[in-house]
Amino acid sequence: MMGAVGFSTPWLLAALIALPLLWWLLRAVPPAPVVRRFPGVALLLGLTDERTETDKTPWWLLLLRALAVAALIVGFAGPMLNPQAARTGDAPLLIVMDASWASARDWPRRAERVGELLAEAERADRPVAVVALTDLPEGPLPLRDARFWAERVGALAPTPFAAKPETIFTWAANLPDRLDSYWVSDGLDASYRAGLTKDLQTRGTLTVFETSRPVIALAPPSLREGVLNLQAIRLPDQPATEVDIIATGRDPSGVERALTRATARFEAGAERAEVDLVLQPELRNRITRFQIAGVRSAGAVALTDDALQRRKVALLTGREGDEGAELLSPFFYLRQALGPVAELIESPSIDDLLLTAPDVLILVDVASLGEVETAQILDFVRAGGMLMRFAGPRLAASEIARDAEDPLLPVRLRIGGRTVGGAMSWGAPRRLRDFAPDSPFAGLTIPEDVTVAAQVLAQPDPGLADRTIATLADGTPLVTRKFDEDGQIVLVHTTANADWSTLPLSGLFVQMLERLAVSTRGAALDPDAVGDQLWQPQRALDGFGEIQDTSREPAVEGTILAARAFGPDLPPGVYSSAAGTLALNLGTQDMALSPSTWPATVAVERDAVAVTRDLRAPLLIAGLGLLLIDILAALWLSGRLRGSAVAAVLLAFMLPAESYAQDPDDRLALQATNALVLGHVLTGDGRVDDMAEAGLRGLSRILFARTSIEPAPPIGVDIERDELTFFPFLYWPITENTPIPSDAAYAKLNRYLRGGGMILFDTRDAELAGLTRTTPEARRLQAIARPLDIPPLEPVPEDHVLTRTFYLLSEFPGRYRGRDVWVEAAPADAERAEGMPFRNLNDGVTPVIVGGHDWASAWAVDEAGQPMVRIGMGLVGEEQREMAYRFGVNLITHVLTGNYKSDQVHVPALLERLGQ
Repeated sequence: MMGAVGFSTPWLLAALIALPLLWWLLRAVPPAPVVRRFPGVALLLGLTDERTETDKTPWWLLLLRALAVAALIVGFAGPMLNPQAARTGDAPLLIVMDASWASARDWPRRAERVGELLAEAERADRPVAVVALTDLPEGPLPLRDARFWAERVGALAPTPFAAKPETIFTWAANLPDRLDSYWVSDGLDASYRAGLTKDLQTRGTLTVFETSRPVIALAPPSLREGVLNLQAIRLPDQPATEVDIIATGRDPSGVERALTRATARFEAGAERAEVDLVLQPELRNRITRFQIAGVRSAGAVALTDDALQRRKVALLTGREGDEGAELLSPFFYLRQALGPVAELIESPSIDDLLLTAPDVLILVDVASLGEVETAQILDFVRAGGMLMRFAGPRLAASEIARDAEDPLLPVRLRIGGRTVGGAMSWGAPRRLRDFAPDSPFAGLTIPEDVTVAAQVLAQPDPGLADRTIATLADGTPLVTRKFDEDGQIVLVHTTANADWSTLPLSGLFVQMLERLAVSTRGAALDPDAVGDQLWQPQRALDGFGEIQDTSREPAVEGTILAARAFGPDLPPGVYSSAAGTLALNLGTQDMALSPSTWPATVAVERDAVAVTRDLRAPLLIAGLGLLLIDILAALWLSGRLRGSAVAAVLLAFMLPAESYAQDPDDRLALQATNALVLGHVLTGDGRVDDMAEAGLRGLSRILFARTSIEPAPPIGVDIERDELTFFPFLYWPITENTPIPSDAAYAKLNRYLRGGGMILFDTRDAELAGLTRTTPEARRLQAIARPLDIPPLEPVPEDHVLTRTFYLLSEFPGRYRGRDVWVEAAPADAERAEGMPFRNLNDGVTPVIVGGHDWASAWAVDEAGQPMVRIGMGLVGEEQREMAYRFGVNLITHVLTGNYKSDQVHVPALLERLGQ
């Protein structure tokens, strides 16, 4: 090591001593001419030599050659910039990573440091184990060769939660007795840190690595009297700074983008920075998340739920008649209940109310409506709105919904009754029955003083029980509901004031309105709020704060949700139930961050340590470049670098540029026919197309490494313009906006399929079971495939050649698991030969394969060969990626060889003939 530069083989530098000798030799060649006086030379004066030779090598050429040789010598000596001191010891090396959400802010630097440690361990031939505390391995410590981990370190990623102390201590107790450790810390204090530090120190040396980039988190937004309050949180004792908070959501055209931003300022030493936003309700309701600009971390993202979105509620007024005192008006109770949590719009005109695009329309004791008004309200409901109706004297006295169900009521109303027009009264008021588990009111506590004295009765039809969501103690329906296309109609069988019930006087009235999505739930999360309901994950955050679709994950119990025990089964995200939507964020209003502390006996490295850079390549390239210049200079000095030689040199440099001037169609033909090329259909979505190209790039590398198939880099194909016959295989990712091909493109596609080509349709939604229209992508695939000449399909049978073309497979996972992959159906008369495990199928290749497992994401690698998309958790996810690669190998082998393995069904007959 010499200052900031070190050498892996410094003894080679001794060759530099020979440079003076080299200088002397170059000066001696060519030899100096002998001087002789000859009078006849005067006759040659004035003549010009056609070929001149110098009497000695120019000094600048000598310097050029010496520099070239010196660069090569230094390059072969293995120079390194900022080399780190080699670690002593031969014990196994354990690299521990917190890998929590706080590590995501500068994850590339952490991964780079781990790569440096692995390179160092490889040179020292030390076994290594890389462990993320958020995804601890089962069984013994996985000590492997450093190259094993170097290939997998790119797949490591931070998680959106912290490690669990109880699992860490159990794992640490089984570690080997002799072990050196290197801890890549996230910089935050944790309850397990002191205990694990002591445990690792008893086994060997412990070194800690931390970065200086600050940890910042974002608390969930709070809404106070129409003002959004945002709070950023950081470690204490930090200098003054500012952070930008971006509000992201969908604009009116449905495109997700930044809707607004605000700046929060941290004062010197302050742990919190606040900023208030005043937004129009329409804009506020569009916001789906807040994020601190420039920070990639799940902790820097706050998702929104119903607590932020104040719904627009329309009240049809002017028809309540003479209610007398204001406290007797049903609108008074609705205004008191909804005013603090919803945007109220009041008008006597339904036209005016519907023009404001409300979420909910409330009708209070409205008995009859005109045909035009009825049609308008039905259109509003079927488009996703909610119609809520309250009973009263007018509705009880009317003949509406007596003989047949009214389109604007959820049930038929009973004819007659003990009081006016079908309202029923009792000697003693009735209490409410506890809400059923499947009711949207499940889990709400019913106060003792809530009673009902009168109500409008529902006709006991067969479907009444399914539409009843709240009843009295004797089973009489109190609230009924029906769904009409995308909307719903709700009827409260009592009044909105205290004439018939004490319900409007209680807090239960407000909670019931919240549960019906008329207004929003409170932001507080406690077991009583979530109840015993199941909550379906909708969206979740990964460690970098990116949104992931989790709508197909299993539901979570409300008690687990309330405990906020974040982990693989409960990531931060948005969960929904009949009660509404709930955002579970890492940040909380009372969150406080504490820095990690380490004993004085632990060496702590900071990211200020300069990164080690290998200088061999640039020096060797520089040396070769100088030698090339030396050749040109020697030709020039000898007079040989003239005319055609200059043109040849210029032509050599111009050839690469010339190659790109070819016609695009000719270039595609050359690229696709010079070697085997896998193609992907361009969708117009840049992100999807880039992922498809990266996926086929990764699959091509696997094919090259494991089989005799050697594909060239993949090519994107425009089915409207490009020729398809050059490609034996096309990968077609389907999005909900994939354009429908033109008639000419369909003709080209059908010729391609009939000519032996194969298309893999991937809806990337993992939900194509039975080819049902369950997702927008699946519906788009149905539309695209309708004009195609596709044979009948069936799920891949167990004896299909895809299950054994190269690897033996029982499933075909990609980014998602499942076996709902569809291929051409086998002939109806296909039979299994005696003694063979599979049927005698045709020798062709299925023209299409249909699935939704997002294979491209599982195959995708970057230019350096590192996986681009995380699959699952830890080694389990890598096993799933490996199975995805194996499916890809089987798939391409099947495309190129057909069902050749099915020929084995003829083996018994051949053996019988040979025996004869």
